[in-house]
Amino acid sequence: MSNNTGSPNSAAPTNDPAEQKNAQEILAEGVDEEVVEPNRRVFTGWQWALFACVAIAYSLFHLITLNVLPMETWTYRIVHVAGALILGFGLFTGARFASTASEESPKWLTLLSAALLIPAGYALVQTVLMWQTLSGGAMRIDPQVESWHFGYPLLLATVGAIVLSWFYRQVRSKFSMPDLVLMIVALASAGYLITIYNTPLRMSTGTSFAPVGITYAAMAGSLLILELTRRVAGNALVVISAIFLAYVFGGPYLPGFLSYPGLSVNRFFSQLYTDIGVLGQTTAVSSTYIILFIIFAAFLQASKVGDYFVNFAFAAAGRSRGGPAKVSIFASGLMGMINGTSAGNVVSTGSLTIPLMKKVGYPGRSAGAIEAAASTGGQIMPPIMGAGAFIMAEVTGIPYREIAVAALIPAALYFLSVYFMVDLEAAKKGMRGMRKDEIPQFRKLAKHAYLFAPILILIYALFMGYSVIRAGTLATAAAAVVSWISPNKMGIREILKALQLAGTMSIQIIAVCACAGLIVGVISLTGVGARFSSLLLGLAGVSQLLALFFAMLISILLGMGMPTTAAYAVAASVVAPGLINIGIQPLVAHFFVFYFAVMSAITPPVALASYAAAGISGDNAMKTSITSFKVGLAAFIVPFMFFYSPAMLMEGTPMQIARVAITASIGIFMLSATVQAWFFGSVKAWQRLVLLTGALFLIYGGVFSDLIGLGIGITMFILQRKLHGHKPSPVSA
Repeated sequence: MSNNTGSPNSAAPTNDPAEQKNAQEILAEGVDEEVVEPNRRVFTGWQWALFACVAIAYSLFHLITLNVLPMETWTYRIVHVAGALILGFGLFTGARFASTASEESPKWLTLLSAALLIPAGYALVQTVLMWQTLSGGAMRIDPQVESWHFGYPLLLATVGAIVLSWFYRQVRSKFSMPDLVLMIVALASAGYLITIYNTPLRMSTGTSFAPVGITYAAMAGSLLILELTRRVAGNALVVISAIFLAYVFGGPYLPGFLSYPGLSVNRFFSQLYTDIGVLGQTTAVSSTYIILFIIFAAFLQASKVGDYFVNFAFAAAGRSRGGPAKVSIFASGLMGMINGTSAGNVVSTGSLTIPLMKKVGYPGRSAGAIEAAASTGGQIMPPIMGAGAFIMAEVTGIPYREIAVAALIPAALYFLSVYFMVDLEAAKKGMRGMRKDEIPQFRKLAKHAYLFAPILILIYALFMGYSVIRAGTLATAAAAVVSWISPNKMGIREILKALQLAGTMSIQIIAVCACAGLIVGVISLTGVGARFSSLLLGLAGVSQLLALFFAMLISILLGMGMPTTAAYAVAASVVAPGLINIGIQPLVAHFFVFYFAVMSAITPPVALASYAAAGISGDNAMKTSITSFKVGLAAFIVPFMFFYSPAMLMEGTPMQIARVAITASIGIFMLSATVQAWFFGSVKAWQRLVLLTGALFLIYGGVFSDLIGLGIGITMFILQRKLHGHKPSPVSA
C-alpha cells in the first residue's frame, strides 16, 4: 500500500485477507526515494548518462583511494573539492528554471556565455603547459606568464560566468552554458594547484616567494565554492563567509579587540587554499569520513532500509497516545544515523509522520514542530551524528570511538525531552494512538531485523578498534550483502544507482565543508578566534555561567541558516578554544558548541529544519520554528549539564554516570512538565514554578541538589495524585 502522502487509511477498507496482510506489512513507502531539489536539473538521454557516469566515477574514486590506492593528501583533497564543484555546477542551476521554452534566456546571453569559454579554455591549456614546464626541470613559472596567461583569464571567466549564471534561465532538462564555463574553471584552478603543490614551491605558501598563480587559483576556487554553496545550501553560510573574508582586509581599520595588523592579498590567498583553510580539517573530514558514510547511506537507501526503519518505529510506538508524534521521534532517531542533515531528515520522514500527527489531533504547527525537533536530534545520535563527530575527532584529536560513547547520554536526553513534551501534550489534549489495523505488525517486522545488520557491523567494527574508514567500508559492503536476503536485492544496476546517488548526495556537504574551510582559514590567519577566547576569559572572571551563556548565543548565531556540519566547524574554531581557555575540558567544550550548533536548526528566526517541516505541514514557517523551539526547549538545558556534570559525557565512575543519567532524565521530565503545564494532571502557575525549581536542582548534578530535586518531584507527584486521582479519559481525535 503506497503511502507517499502519509495517509495510510485514505483508501476504502477491504475485506480481502491478502490485501489486509500486505497493508499491515507495509505502511511507509518512498522514505528512501531520492529527493530532487527545486534548483536541480533533471536530465534525460545522453546528458543523464554522462552525469550519472561522473557521479559513479566520483564515488568509486573515493572508495578506491581510501582503501586501495592512496594519493598524496593535498592532491586528493583538491580532487575531492574539484569533483564536487564540477558535479555541482552540472546539476544545480544558478537561477530559477524557465517554465516554458519561451521564458528561456535570449541568444545574446548564450553567446556572451560561450565567449567566456575562450578565457576559461585558455587558462586550462596554460595549466597543462605549466605542468609540462615544471616537469621538464624548471624551478618556477615566470610571474608575468602566471598573471597574464593564467590568472587574469581565469578570474575573468570565473566572475563573468558566475554573474551570467544568476540571469541565465533554461528549462529543467537543459544544460547551462555559464555552468560549463564554471566546470572548466574548476578543472583549471585545481590542475594548477595540484601542479604547484607537487613541487618544492608548495613550501613557499604564505611568503613573498609564493607563485602568484596560487593567489589567482585560490581566488577563483573560493568564488566557485561560495557560488556552489549558495546554490545547494542557501545564502546564510555565503553571507557569513563573505563577512569573514571582508574582515581580512577591513579588520586593521576596526576598533578595539577586533583589530589586527592585516594581511596582503597574496599572503592571504596563497595560504587560504592550503591545510590552514580550504584543504584543512573540514575538507579532511569530508574527503575521508563523510564521503564514505554518504556512500554507506546511499547503499542503505538503495536497499530500502529507511522504509523498514519507519515501519519499525510505527510498530514500536504507533499505538501509544499521540502515536504518530512518537513515531516521528523513533523514526527520526533511526534515520538520523544515516542522514546527514536535519532538513533532509525532516523531508524523508516528515512527509509520512506530519499528516498522521494531524490526523490524530495535533495542529499542523505542532506536527511540523515535533518532526523538526525530532529530526534535529538525529544529528547528535551515534554512531554517525550528522558527520559532526568526525570533525570533532579531527579537531580535538580524541578518538572517534570515545566521542560516540560520550554522545550516548546527551542524545538519549535530547530524545527523552522531545518524547516527554510530546507525551505530556498528548495527555493534556486527550489524544489517542493509532489503531491496531493502522500500523504494521511487530512480529512480521521482526522477521526482517537483519536489516539492522550493517549498522550493527559498523558499531562493532568501530569498537573493535578498526579505523573509521575500514569500518565504514565493511558496513557499506554489508549493506549490499544483506540486501541479497531482503525483498530489495541489490544487483549491479542497484549498486551503480547507489554510487550515483552517493555522488549526488555528497555535493551539498562537500561544498558546505569547503566553505566552512574558508571561514576557518580566516580565523586561523587573522587570529580572531583568539580574541573571542580573550573575551570569554574576561566574562569567566565575572561568572563561568555567563561565559557559557555567551558561548551558547554565539554558537546558535553562527549556526543559524547553516547545515550542522558547517555550523559546528565554525563554532569549534571561534568558541571552543575560549571555553578550553577558561578551564573546561576539551571534550566538554566541543560537545557544548556542537550541541548548540545542532540546535540552531530549530532556533528562530532562521531554523532550516522547522522551515522544511512547515513546507510539509502547510503552516506558517516562523510560527512553526517558534513552536519547535518550545518543543526542544528542555534540550537547551542539556549542554549546561556537561559543565556541571562531566559524568554525562561518560567522564567518571559507572555509579556517577548512572546517577547523573537517571536524575537528569527526571529533571528533563519535570522541565517538560513545566513547559507543557501538565505533570500527572494540569498544574497551576505556582506549581510550574516549583517544578522548574526541582528540575534545575536535578539538572545541576550535585548529590545534595539531586536529593532536593527528587524531594520536590515526589512532593509534586503526591500532590498531583490527590488532586487528579484518575486519569482523564482520552477523546477521539
